[in-house]
Amino acid sequence: MENLVHKLRNFDAYPKVNEDFYSRTLSGGVITLVSSFVMLLLFFSEFGLYLNTVKETKLVVDTSRGEILRINFDVTFPVIPCSLLSLDAVDISGEQHLDIRHNIIKKRIDAHGNLIEAKKEGIGAPKIETPLQKHGGRLEHNETYCGSCFGAETSDDECCNSCEEVREAYRKKGWALTNVDLIDQCKREGFIQKIKDEDGEGCNIEGSLEVNKVAGSFHFAPGKSFHQANIFLQDLLAFQAESYNISHKINKLAFGDYFPGVVNPLDGVKWSQESPNGAYQYFLKVVPTKYTNIRGRDVHSNQYSVTEHFKSAEAGHYRSLPGVFFYYDFSPIKVTFKEERVPFLHFITHICAIVGGIFTIAGIVDSFVYHGQRAMKKKMEIGKFG
Repeated sequence: MENLVHKLRNFDAYPKVNEDFYSRTLSGGVITLVSSFVMLLLFFSEFGLYLNTVKETKLVVDTSRGEILRINFDVTFPVIPCSLLSLDAVDISGEQHLDIRHNIIKKRIDAHGNLIEAKKEGIGAPKIETPLQKHGGRLEHNETYCGSCFGAETSDDECCNSCEEVREAYRKKGWALTNVDLIDQCKREGFIQKIKDEDGEGCNIEGSLEVNKVAGSFHFAPGKSFHQANIFLQDLLAFQAESYNISHKINKLAFGDYFPGVVNPLDGVKWSQESPNGAYQYFLKVVPTKYTNIRGRDVHSNQYSVTEHFKSAEAGHYRSLPGVFFYYDFSPIKVTFKEERVPFLHFITHICAIVGGIFTIAGIVDSFVYHGQRAMKKKMEIGKFG
């Protein structure tokens, strides 16, 4: 047993020195204090990194198919009234959404950007008790109402009982609705008076729209648009000015849900129009993104880059219509972010490296200082110093 203990004692890599042989110096004490302070500083720094999460980034091929994309927006037009502003969307597959109204809020604002209280529909409109029938007479008692489409009927039985139905019938025909003041339905609903009441106002439009995850576009434009011969045209009202100021501020534009660290380059962008008329175009490259937080919850969203261009209207050129257009396309590469915490064993390893490294370096420095002081002292004793 004693032989085994003796053999184990020979493996001791840390031989002990008797306290009688210790020599404590002032320089050693200073080096010990400084090294201890550095150890504590690095320890708390490493501990802070251990508590925080790190973000791992990867690039993978986007294999998703048939998904629906939600576009969130908040745009302010300081000089276009809400009654004229419309939102339309179309994608490369041919699917169209014209004059989108669901999930959208329009707020009337004055010239100073202050919110105006919403008014009920029809306020200030001429009061017409009985609507005009399709055959030309007024609606009689117990008679079914069937309004005229003013030449835009597709069949003899078709009726247009509201201003919106008349505008839709004209849109299907590819006609521009210019004489709104002669349309009985629009007069009864106060459409013309509403336009005049909002003269000089602006509009803030916010909300979201859902589109197929394919290349496409959406745009804000004055008047209701229709699609004819693959070209977007606007039903620009005749009683409005021929030149539209499409100055705007994009308060928010996001493709998908928010996730930590996302940067939307168009948020807060403001543009003021200088030329009389034209179309402002944004070309966006959308990058699918997946974000996984520390709890394992996935957020499927998108990032995007953007370039912009102003297309000035040319006289008699029907393609250069006023509006703000957003053309988007998707990248085939998906970016994945994953929040991770430093493993505990890595943390312990780093702490050991900090303590051992500083202890070793402090020992080397102390040895240089101690032996240097002794050499200087010997030279002074024999008179050779200096």
